[in-house]
Amino acid sequence: MSTLALAVRDSSTMLRRNLLHARRYPSLTLNLLLTPVMLLLLFVYIFGDVMSAGMGGADRSAYIAYLVPGVLMMTIGSTTIGTAVSVSMDMTEGIIARFRTMAIHRGSVLVGHVVGSVLQSVASVVLVGAVGVAIGFRSTDATALEWLAAFGLLVLFALALTWIAVGMGLVSPNAEAASNNAMPLILLPLLSSAFVPVDGMPGWFRPIAEYQPFTPAIETLRGLLLGTEIGHNGWLAVAWCLGLAVLGYFWSAARFGRDPR
Repeated sequence: MSTLALAVRDSSTMLRRNLLHARRYPSLTLNLLLTPVMLLLLFVYIFGDVMSAGMGGADRSAYIAYLVPGVLMMTIGSTTIGTAVSVSMDMTEGIIARFRTMAIHRGSVLVGHVVGSVLQSVASVVLVGAVGVAIGFRSTDATALEWLAAFGLLVLFALALTWIAVGMGLVSPNAEAASNNAMPLILLPLLSSAFVPVDGMPGWFRPIAEYQPFTPAIETLRGLLLGTEIGHNGWLAVAWCLGLAVLGYFWSAARFGRDPR
């Protein structure tokens, strides 16, 4: 069997293992999924009228349209925290040490985690998107090509954050530390344009919101789904995704290659 065929076979096996693990222990995924759902409902039904008026909207539906793309990106960040925890548990509980003694492709363990996490992120985005539609979100002007581009952006963003989460899991001494180390993946969306426009933030805070990966990704998604101006946010979002994915991949591969646990 060729090296490529061996890698594909073993990666598929590891993917099935991680998906079965997620199905048998869904509490972590559900807990992480509840955060964006609760924030979506909180901002729509508690602050929706006020926020919509402040943004010049006539009713709450304007703020729902603004809010949902940001919450979808936040959902990806929340879901990938589970990846960091899962990788850390594998490293500390001895299963990785057992895999090292078996005749399997070395990188298949990480590939299984990454692909499984991306699939879970996409499923979570679909569920949160369904909640958004149920409370009034509509994207009537987006073409089929724009929907495809939006889906591609979500997958690319999930891939990038997943590789970063894998690296965080590998360097963490236990699952609790992995969860804490990955908290920026939830906090950064709160400091972005997910809930309020960057122009409405204090001047000293705007650079924090503007020069981070979530804001250009959110603005690009809004442009694709709602027809707003994308500007330079499109290539910035892709650049952030590719940069984070490459960084996370090499960080994870280097750490995994030398970690004796």
